[in-house]
Amino acid sequence: MYNKVGPHKLIAFVSNSAWSVYNFRLDVIRYLLDNGFAVLVLAPEDEYAQYLLKAGCQFVPLHFNNKTENPVADLAFYRQLNALYRQYRPDFIFHYVAKPNIYGSLAAAAVGIPSVAVITGLGYPFAKRNWLYHVVKLLYKRALRKTREVWFLNNEDAKIFINEHIVNIEKVKVMPGEGVDTDYFSFPQRSAKKDKGPFTFLMSTRLLKSKGISLYADAARILKKKHYDVRFELIGFFEQHHPDSIAREDLDRWQKEGLIHYGGFAKDVRPFLQRADCFVFPSFYNEGVPRCLMEAASMELPVITSNNRGCKEVVMNNTTGFLCHVHDPFDLADKMEKMINLPAEERNRLGRHGRALVIKKFDIKLVIDEYIATLNADWAE
Repeated sequence: MYNKVGPHKLIAFVSNSAWSVYNFRLDVIRYLLDNGFAVLVLAPEDEYAQYLLKAGCQFVPLHFNNKTENPVADLAFYRQLNALYRQYRPDFIFHYVAKPNIYGSLAAAAVGIPSVAVITGLGYPFAKRNWLYHVVKLLYKRALRKTREVWFLNNEDAKIFINEHIVNIEKVKVMPGEGVDTDYFSFPQRSAKKDKGPFTFLMSTRLLKSKGISLYADAARILKKKHYDVRFELIGFFEQHHPDSIAREDLDRWQKEGLIHYGGFAKDVRPFLQRADCFVFPSFYNEGVPRCLMEAASMELPVITSNNRGCKEVVMNNTTGFLCHVHDPFDLADKMEKMINLPAEERNRLGRHGRALVIKKFDIKLVIDEYIATLNADWAE
């Protein structure tokens, strides 16, 4: 049962795309709207802005690029947020991803608005300890002093920020991911699925190299040479101009080889999850807790993922699926072959245990309770 907070408060959500707010935080937003809050979303505009408006949010487009390393553009972004916060005067602000976390937290403090920084994953600066890492670390350290709390999606990310003296442990809260609606992502007929047609693996992700897509293609090539009747599906969207984006030529080549069947971007992934026999996600990205893994497990799909931060939070090895070595297509293929050869009843058992784990650890109701607890604590002061 959720705690109640007084209505008529304006809560702002600030992120790097309308899509990310809609995809990851809509359940939280709907709860707030249903309980008398007003919600303001500030993000670069994309097609999902209209869906947020239809849901009842106010939407203000932001102009910034989360990938640039231009200090002049960053200063302009800070000033843009500062002016918008003074104009709209939200009662509380939640910031997501690096630049909103840094410049948004500083702007909110300058205007006197309480805020929370949500570290959804560490990303590239923390993967490569170069000059950018030291700049980002310094900026984070300064900005996070100004926040009420700093939220992480897994313990390892929180530990890094504490050990690097970027944030004090007193401010840290480790969330149960960003949550998943386990009622929406459910498939009670999973155990009755007919064993006909090829065994189907599915990978659903942003089309980035660090998500492990080439590892998936290599594992498919290894299994194809063993003459298994297997289909390897991939869905997701390209991020144009992203330095980590996979090349269209590579995807075309994998399709021509018959390794991967690319289904484009799916607004609703559930039909793909229903048809699949196993979900695969060999990411080596600095993940928070991947939403795709929570969705798949909630649909009672057994999962194979890398023994990587964030990913291993969702999979209990040999109980809900299998963990594979990072950057190792042969170990990935070995785990996929093991999954193919399991009796259907055993795969169903893995799937049922996976759903039970998601309900216990990652259900959206748990996440909403954390938002409300933080708002209650702030307004009780």
